[in-house]
Amino acid sequence: MAGKLVVMSRIKQLLRLHQSGASNRKIARELGIDKGTVCDYIRKLKTFDIPIDDLLLLDDPVLEGKFSAGTTAYTDKRFDDLKGLLPWLEKELGRKHVTRHLLWQEYLTKYPSGYRYTQFCFHLNQLQIARKPTAVLTHAAGEKLFVDFAGDTMSHIDIHTGEVVTVQVFAACLPFSGYSFVMCVESQKTEDFLYALTCCLRALGGCPKILVPDNLKAAVIKADRYQPTLNRVMEDFANHYNMVVLPARAGHPRDKALVENQVQIIYSRVYAKLRHHRFFSLDQLNLAVSEKTLEHNQTRFQRRDYTREEKFLADEKHTLRALPPTDFEMKFYAELRVGNNNCICLGRDHHYYSVPYAYTGEKVQVVYWYDDPARTIAK
Repeated sequence: MAGKLVVMSRIKQLLRLHQSGASNRKIARELGIDKGTVCDYIRKLKTFDIPIDDLLLLDDPVLEGKFSAGTTAYTDKRFDDLKGLLPWLEKELGRKHVTRHLLWQEYLTKYPSGYRYTQFCFHLNQLQIARKPTAVLTHAAGEKLFVDFAGDTMSHIDIHTGEVVTVQVFAACLPFSGYSFVMCVESQKTEDFLYALTCCLRALGGCPKILVPDNLKAAVIKADRYQPTLNRVMEDFANHYNMVVLPARAGHPRDKALVENQVQIIYSRVYAKLRHHRFFSLDQLNLAVSEKTLEHNQTRFQRRDYTREEKFLADEKHTLRALPPTDFEMKFYAELRVGNNNCICLGRDHHYYSVPYAYTGEKVQVVYWYDDPARTIAK
């Protein structure tokens, strides 16, 4: 095929045959190269002010650089003209109501023989791609645990009322082994989030060094690119389990690409396989989800000869930090005013609690514990 890149070892053969006086047709026949390609190389050769003997002494990368000096699109004078405008174009694109088509029209006013609209957009896209490079991330065993709530929900049926109850799906993933944990909870509130996270750590049998949640309100009060404000209860949880919490940056899904990818796999290996089943309690639903998640962890990778569970048990589980002897007790914080009766009224249980009389009429910081029997974790 004409214009197809040819390896440099064959180009040197081409140069030797041309030096010996062989015709382009014969060179193409002898080397199995398209005649048009041979003609292109001979045409380029004639533009060099270097003898063939000297070209043959060059290393392959240097010789390749002479015959393939880059994409022709970037050696075009039109690109030089557009290149000088790229910073301005990028700035203008950020302005309200400004479109690429409008900028292209203004560009043609200045450079009538410039690029057509398709090539104009292509070079703008290349600029944006170059501004957002990606890299292959490597993870250490037992270092991080990515957690998030799946976008799609699941449901069970209330056996007493027949109502369909929608529940949230908590998903966690160890990036080193790909080992996953999935569990359904009633909501994305802090209590449910930390309950699911505690169950996850118990299922893993240890704690990672770093916890990477999404910027959900159960974990992060204020999302910030550099220093997000953590929920105070989330900080207590991390301290109890000797972990560091590093939330993913808001608006940067690549920060947690692995758990996002796991969620997509879970959709097909858990959600889809349970689509014809009916569950009449949250416990029944979680039992089925746990079974399908185990099947997922025991399914071999497509391009590897081991499963997520095998990788986790062999190389990662022993690197996790030991669990504390007791489960995390969730502390709640409130700022309340002490009444004239020397008591505060706790809104959660609508009970009054006495306070030393010296605080009468003042606002006080209250820390309290609230036990929910429904979330007792079996040990």
